[in-house]
Amino acid sequence: QVQLVESGGGVVQAGGSLRLSCAASGRTFSSDAMAWFRQAPGQESDFVATISWNSGNTVYADSVKGRFTISRDNAKNMVSLQMNSLKPDDTAVYYCAAGKTTSRYLYGYDYWGQGTQVTVSS
Repeated sequence: QVQLVESGGGVVQAGGSLRLSCAASGRTFSSDAMAWFRQAPGQESDFVATISWNSGNTVYADSVKGRFTISRDNAKNMVSLQMNSLKPDDTAVYYCAAGKTTSRYLYGYDYWGQGTQVTVSS
């Protein structure tokens, strides 16, 4: 069974940092693009960041550029999202995803995790 499991969410004050991790199991994702999306209460899911299979290409949403860093470890079948200088607007459920190519769109990904809650207090 293919699974993506996120961890590392929590409550943090504005200006703080969190590191999210996504562990994949069931098959290797070393040839897949990986991404993070987020969904705030009452809103649609938004693209956050994506990384190509060999880490050669990363793309970020404008809202997180310069604050968030996506990385991956293919040997561990994991992808991470380092989030610095967090703002209350970053509060959301964060999901990791895997797909064939880097994409800003939900339909570009075939596998999804269950999500982890990030809450940034002001």
